[in-house]
Amino acid sequence: MRLFLALVPPPELLAQLGELADAAHANCGGRRIPDESLHLTLAFLGEVSDVQATELVDWVRRLTVPPGEWRLDGWGHFRRPGILWVGGQSPDPALTALHGHLWDALEGFDLTGRPTCFVPHVSLLRRARRLEAHGLPAPDLVWGYNRVDLVRSITHDWGSRYVSLARSPQS
Repeated sequence: MRLFLALVPPPELLAQLGELADAAHANCGGRRIPDESLHLTLAFLGEVSDVQATELVDWVRRLTVPPGEWRLDGWGHFRRPGILWVGGQSPDPALTALHGHLWDALEGFDLTGRPTCFVPHVSLLRRARRLEAHGLPAPDLVWGYNRVDLVRSITHDWGSRYVSLARSPQS
């Protein structure tokens, strides 16, 4: 099964991200990512065995995540897949440390794929026709976080559906 670790936004922030996604979609076209799929990927694990998935569920349920805040105050994009996203204009040391801590532990599960560069972001559009943020509202959101979800990605012809398999306790 295909898994990743993510921060899932609380309901109020999810609504605000949805409003930004609506504005981006109206301005840039493409495929808007549904609100229920909005998240920050901390570690993409790819395909894992059922045994590894069970071990990861147990690990995540015991995982302590230090509380932090992430400021989302800028737009960005990945040109090749046509992704328009919202994230921070400056690197966030706490998120970068959390990302590194998670990958250190994941390598103990014989998982590979640690990226050489971590760009925290929430994808809002796929296959956007325009990638410029001109005319879009300036984001200014604060995401308080203290837990991580282990998420399964189930791919369909029409896109992906995400199902949380485990959530770390609140710290």
